[in-house]
Amino acid sequence: MRRALVIGIDDYPNAPLRGCVNDASTIADVLATNGDGSPNFDVRLITSPSETIGRTTLRRAIEELFATKCDAALFYFSGHGLIKSTGGYMVTTDAQRYDEGVSMDDLLSLANASLAQDKIIILDCCHSGAAGTPTINENQMAQLKEGLSVLTASRDSESALEINGRGVFTSLVVDGLHGGAADLRGHVTPGSIYAYVDQALGAWDQRPIFKTNVTRFTSLRTIAPRVPLEKLRKLTEYFPTPTDEFKLDPTYEDTEKTAIPEHCAIFKDLQKFTSVGLVVPVGEEHMYYAAINSKSCRLTAPGYQYWRLVKEKRL
Repeated sequence: MRRALVIGIDDYPNAPLRGCVNDASTIADVLATNGDGSPNFDVRLITSPSETIGRTTLRRAIEELFATKCDAALFYFSGHGLIKSTGGYMVTTDAQRYDEGVSMDDLLSLANASLAQDKIIILDCCHSGAAGTPTINENQMAQLKEGLSVLTASRDSESALEINGRGVFTSLVVDGLHGGAADLRGHVTPGSIYAYVDQALGAWDQRPIFKTNVTRFTSLRTIAPRVPLEKLRKLTEYFPTPTDEFKLDPTYEDTEKTAIPEHCAIFKDLQKFTSVGLVVPVGEEHMYYAAINSKSCRLTAPGYQYWRLVKEKRL
């Protein structure tokens, strides 16, 4: 069982926002199913306007999320964030001075104590990088217990930007979940989402923060793999050892008179591996010339990693 609590707040009496409810609704939709339509997270979506999300409501919902034993518990928040000397806060609709909302330290404590196997926190709010950062009243090191990952839109000193009624960070997260951050097997993980967002933002933009303590990354969503798994499993067939080179000749190129259909089918697989960085030609810039000039191809470092997965029957 995988559970997700998704919060979006636009309805702040003194400082209304425009894109947080849209962002939360979009995140909820994409997390609910995998790319093939199969069920993914059981999502609870709470937005304001629609419901009033005061401090008590938000705190209770977070406690309920992390109190249940499950495979994965994911928390997403989009709204105002605040930084004070006592730490960061997710601001609620009933915010008032000295009681602005739910503390990010409290959020982290609840996640650390959770019975869920994997815990994922995603925050799209100003100063969200304060989550997991020790406050001046605490120890110098904030601890994330094993199985917890935190992904935030910005550093604790930065704002989180909106453009055309959408959060810049969440828009990139959604693109990543739709496949932009997927690995060759079609898995999207918290780490790959961070890498995707980080690369998309410029050096002078808000900087996403990623903190984690895991021995393995959980898949947030799966999509159709860029290379079918039955094709990937042929890596060990074409390369019996990871240092082997696959010898080519003109019979592998279907435009040649000497082409052999069986060889051409293999060559198409090798070209697909080349297109995703698993295989490179040796002594030539393109696979076509490697075949025409009877050269060879070999595994790259990423190719070796997938070769190992196949060899160890983990793929």
